[in-house]
Amino acid sequence: MSKLNDPTAAGFTAGEREYIRRELDMFFSTYPTVAEGFMLKTWRGGPESGKPKLSPIANGLIERGLMRLDTGSRPPRLFFTTKGLAELRAMMTDRRFADPKKFQHIRQELGIDPVPES
Repeated sequence: MSKLNDPTAAGFTAGEREYIRRELDMFFSTYPTVAEGFMLKTWRGGPESGKPKLSPIANGLIERGLMRLDTGSRPPRLFFTTKGLAELRAMMTDRRFADPKKFQHIRQELGIDPVPES
């Protein structure tokens, strides 16, 4: 299979890219940052009480070593690993996977675009 037809050519599957775009998009008129990580909900009751709720996509990112789970903070968060940051940078530089205007705040944080002087 050629690299152009490979669904994980940018390191993330289509579902993972959608999850990442959703987590890094504007939320209540606030731009999230990569450094803050992705906040996770926790189980309120039952045998999993207090543990983070992980979607299958988040589990896949952890298993592949692209993200790590930090349960020491409240709420628990997912953070990109070094390998994951490299893949995120590749994703953000490709217009097919992330709109440069919509994710300008992430591109600036990753050093892809210059930060405007104010």
